[in-house]
Amino acid sequence: MPTTTATGVREVPQPPKQVWRALAVLEPYCSVCDVSYVLGEDARRPGIGTTFVCAPGRLDGPPAEGAPQGEIVEWDPPRVVATRLRLTPETWTTRIELAGTRGGGTRVTMTVTHEPVGGSRVVRRLQRGALRRLVQRTVEAELAKVPAHVERAASPA
Repeated sequence: MPTTTATGVREVPQPPKQVWRALAVLEPYCSVCDVSYVLGEDARRPGIGTTFVCAPGRLDGPPAEGAPQGEIVEWDPPRVVATRLRLTPETWTTRIELAGTRGGGTRVTMTVTHEPVGGSRVVRRLQRGALRRLVQRTVEAELAKVPAHVERAASPA
């Protein structure tokens, strides 16, 4: 299956360890994204293979049947984290790489890959341009949230 990938970069003034805590630690609820995460059995020590379910909004119980299933597929603290999220017709992989900057800040490089699951080759070909734009907009929107994630992680609970 053909994939569609986009990459973007954003620099923030905070050091990589602080940005790592903000972007790589899945908490039960993220107010910046308005998403709840339910972590699998290996939640105490996240790493490759840690599973999660995500659902929009704050959960008062278990996630709904069919909620997107995710997994950490790359984990190299405090430098790289990648997750794969499986939806019914598609799989989304997000890779975040952090690097220190000369001024003590962090360069955040985000790569998002969309892979269709099933479907007609003709339909996929017709959708190619729209998918490229969707994936690029997704990267831009997620990078725009980075400062809010870092601010939220630095704030007392």
